[in-house]
Amino acid sequence: MESALVAVRREGPVAHVALDRPEVRNAFNAALIAEVRDTFAALGDDPSVRVIVLSGNGKIFCGGADVTWMRAALDLSQDENLEDARRLSRMYRAIDSVPKPVVARVHGAALGGGAGLVAVSDVAVAADDTFFGFTETKLGILPAVISPFVAAKIGLSHARALCLSGERFDARRALAIGLVHEVVAPDALDGAVARVVAELLGAAPTAIVAAKRLFAQIAQAGYDDTLEITAQAIAKQRTSEEGQEGLRAFLEKRRASWRAD
Repeated sequence: MESALVAVRREGPVAHVALDRPEVRNAFNAALIAEVRDTFAALGDDPSVRVIVLSGNGKIFCGGADVTWMRAALDLSQDENLEDARRLSRMYRAIDSVPKPVVARVHGAALGGGAGLVAVSDVAVAADDTFFGFTETKLGILPAVISPFVAAKIGLSHARALCLSGERFDARRALAIGLVHEVVAPDALDGAVARVVAELLGAAPTAIVAAKRLFAQIAQAGYDDTLEITAQAIAKQRTSEEGQEGLRAFLEKRRASWRAD
């Protein structure tokens, strides 16, 4: 699953997906957007993949939109811009809905759409010298496509403060608002990501899929509806093959069958 713009490397059940346009700070254009979407769709359908690590090759994670791509947008009609935005949204939704945990390895910078990638990942680990920004308003446009994911990740209060101003902020603030989950020294980044991956591999694969789906459901459900949604979810998982195996392994003080360690 190798392309010109996305590099995919497999380490057993872990798929490492790297944006591979370092010469333009891994900025988005139409081709990269399509390849990222297709890559996550394929990995989601691959039963041998249990964890996906998302990163960027070169000096930064992702600088947002490609300047050439943005320049071309000046000549697009409103209908053409509409379809362009829909394609971008489908890419984020492919990451958001992939039935595997996504770990973002963030370094250098994550700006605009790059910060959107951080928001849509399940776990984000950043180097402490990384800077972030929802910078679209500085260009006279909006962080519209990424807004559902940003608001869900950091809440409306922080989203409004940062998306209206378009200001850049450091990794400490990203950690404080919940955009990232851990901040480490640059030379400790790979080790921190590996530790997160190991924790995910220690959890039951179907339980992870079910938990990710459950949180998506309850985020859109009314309070009263969550009673039946959550009851159905736990009942189904308890009676599943992995649910039975996990409980028996715990009671018998042995490793569950999905654990390789």
